[in-house]
Amino acid sequence: MENIDQLKTLLAIPKDIVITSHRNPDGDAIGSSLAMYRYLNTQGHTVRVIFPSEYPDFVAWLPGAEDIIIHDIEPEKADEVVQRADLIFCLDYNSLDRIDKLGETIGAQNDATLVMIDHHLYPDIQAEFQLSVTSASSTCELVYDFIKMMDDLKVIDKDLGECLMTGILTDTGSFKYSTSPRLFRVVAHLLEIGVDDYKLQDLIFNSQQEKHLRLLGHCLKNRMEIIEEYQTGIIWLNRRDYEQFDIQRGDTEGIVNYLLKLKNVKIAAFITEQPTIVKLSLRSKGDISVQKIAQDHFKGGGHKNAAGGSSYGTLRGTINRLKQILPQYHQELLKQ
Repeated sequence: MENIDQLKTLLAIPKDIVITSHRNPDGDAIGSSLAMYRYLNTQGHTVRVIFPSEYPDFVAWLPGAEDIIIHDIEPEKADEVVQRADLIFCLDYNSLDRIDKLGETIGAQNDATLVMIDHHLYPDIQAEFQLSVTSASSTCELVYDFIKMMDDLKVIDKDLGECLMTGILTDTGSFKYSTSPRLFRVVAHLLEIGVDDYKLQDLIFNSQQEKHLRLLGHCLKNRMEIIEEYQTGIIWLNRRDYEQFDIQRGDTEGIVNYLLKLKNVKIAAFITEQPTIVKLSLRSKGDISVQKIAQDHFKGGGHKNAAGGSSYGTLRGTINRLKQILPQYHQELLKQ
């Protein structure tokens, strides 16, 4: 963030601040938002957090989660809070269309200063202040960097550290992806101030209901297809599956990663039939860019090894479309 001194000057006086993150918030979205919420509160600002949609139960225990405004539930309240904001923080998303109608309200708010902190490719938010690092493990890592740039690492306490660690753990898959020496130095600091990573891993990853394991079993036994020629695995769910297993927000988190446990699978796709759209969650190993697949063919994006997209076709049509484009990546797969 080249103009950090200007932002320091702005934040030297108490402001009315809104923190936003993307629809269907994950561990990094809620962790970075609540960490920033706690930090800005220590500096005397009036701060509210707004998400377009509800967050999953596995992060509901985070300190401050109960104060989050959900635009889907309280649109008028959320819009009113945005309209009176002096600063708006955009965390863990790179385009206002990632936050749906909330983005329209922010786009029409001409008096607020925008601050974007994110690690996704191709940022498309016209923010006065940007901290965009695509090599970062998570937005939580970047929020730590931001607090350091503000010369305020001393204010990171155990509660704020737990928020940061939540996003780091979930976005790295418990340190399996996007790690770096610098990330582990950040984590070491969080452990030194009392963050219990074992407790957090238990809360985040070991709090499932029985239906989650039964759903996983169903996916692996009845909904998994391996395309050996293109080293690709696909798991799909239709609307009947959603009804049968009473699938709610967050219940399918991580299922796509099971495909990458197979030695011969380098591209993994989890495709689900939603009420008005078909959604794709894509993962890959090595230098294969599923971000490019999502962007070029499914109106999506994300990271090189983790991306998402959507289709307005049928579930079967979307699956077939993915299969039809795989030959384009055959030579790339052979290089891995």
